[in-house]
Amino acid sequence: QVQLVESGGGLVQAGGSLRLSCAASGRTFSTSTMGWFRQAPGKEREFVAAISWSGFSTYYAGSVKGRFTISRDNAQNTVYLQMNSLKPEDTAVYYCAATGSGQNIRTASTYDDWGRGTQVTVSS
Repeated sequence: QVQLVESGGGLVQAGGSLRLSCAASGRTFSTSTMGWFRQAPGKEREFVAAISWSGFSTYYAGSVKGRFTISRDNAQNTVYLQMNSLKPEDTAVYYCAATGSGQNIRTASTYDDWGRGTQVTVSS
């Protein structure tokens, strides 16, 4: 099991940047695939990005590809989401999640452990 705590959210103008962090505790972090999801009011939770346990493989939703970058530091038990060129439609609560699986990593139900989320608000 992995305990996850997100930070770094806030209010930013369109075109701006934010860097989210997810601090993990638990002995399985370094072998876990890590993902970021987001949920806007009235909408379902959606996949944003994921990274393999080694960091060699990364995956992105089409809506964020080229603007967001996921990375991890296994020595620091932390995963990051660098968000650039933010748009108002990026406004949501962003969640960090962990799974021991390397398959179906775009699906929320694949993930075993979740953080409580951090709010990102992009003003126009």
